Order: sequence, then C-alpha cells, then structure tokens
Amino acid sequence: MKLFGRDFNDKKLNKNIYTAVLVVLIGWFVYRFVMVAIESRMVVFNPVRDANKNGTLVETIVVNNKNGVINFPIAIKNNRAYVSGRARAKLRAGQKIADGGTITSVSDSLDYDSGMYVVKTRGANDGVNNVEIPCNGYFIPVYAVREGVVMVEKSGVAEPVVVNVVAQDSEFACVSGGIGDGDVVILSKVSNNQKVSK
Repeated sequence: MKLFGRDFNDKKLNKNIYTAVLVVLIGWFVYRFVMVAIESRMVVFNPVRDANKNGTLVETIVVNNKNGVINFPIAIKNNRAYVSGRARAKLRAGQKIADGGTITSVSDSLDYDSGMYVVKTRGANDGVNNVEIPCNGYFIPVYAVREGVVMVEKSGVAEPVVVNVVAQDSEFACVSGGIGDGDVVILSKVSNNQKVSK
C-alpha cells in the first residue's frame, strides 16, 4: 500500500514508526512520573488538612468588664412613646435620649387604648430616637451571642458558655455571668469542642 509516495508494507519503515511511538510513550510516562514526584514534595496549602492539624482559623476578641452605653430605639411623637412590657423594663425616668432629650416617666400600667406602656419624654425630637441604657458588663458583637450562649476559646478548643444578656442594640450585646476578664470570645461560627486557632 502506498500513501504520500511511501510504501507502508516496508518492514523497515514500520519498525521505525513503532520505535518512534514507543519512545514518545516511554518519554511521556517518565515525564509524568517525575512531575508526580515533584508535586508530592511541594507543600500545598490545604485548608481542611490545616484545620485538622492547627485548628480552624477564627476571629476572636479578648473581653473585659467595663461601663458603657447600649442604644435602645423608641418611636417618640409629641414627647410620648408607646413600648412593650419587655422594653418598659429597660426604661426609667432620667435616662438620656441621644438627641438631647430625657425620659420623665414610665407608666406602671398598660394604656387601654394602645395595649402598651406610655413613656413620657422632655426635649426629644419626634421620630425614632435612641435611649442610652447604661450597662456594666462585657460588650460583645451581637452576632457572637447565639440564644444566650457565646463560644470561648480555652486551650485551643471552642467551648460554649451561657451568659445573661443585660441589654443589646443593633451592634453590641452587654452580657454578664459565665465569662470573665481576659476570656477569649470567638466571633466566628464554630461548634462545641472544635479545634481553633487565632
């Protein structure tokens, strides 16, 4: 059989083609073997392996007891606000309102028309205002407190600690009990007994 002017029945030509194909295949296998050996010696970052060995990398804060202010929103109109029983427990006469006003009184009984408690203010602007609630405790970002529990790092392991949420606003929760000065609170989402690193 002739193709492109060559006779493919020629044994010498067939032997040369087979030899060339064999050399290419052997070369490819040697190349892959060498590359696998090189890759296996390389240190490649593997987050799962690293987390199992060193612990999951987490964001933390060190807490200390301090005095601060939690901002509690109330809607005021004509120096009156209507609040729920839960909100009423946090408010009292003399508390400052962020825009410069103050609370003058908080009713002890429900207003029958609204079903809410009446809070009277002086010098407050109409609209949603923040009442400054003084708090002594540990200020933790609100997302780190899950159903009254915070995760604390102890000896490289995450442990749940039950805390009492005294007050909270949109950013911080003021908590007491369960944690102490210098404790490392984990802000990242972790599970109980999970190995962590800071």
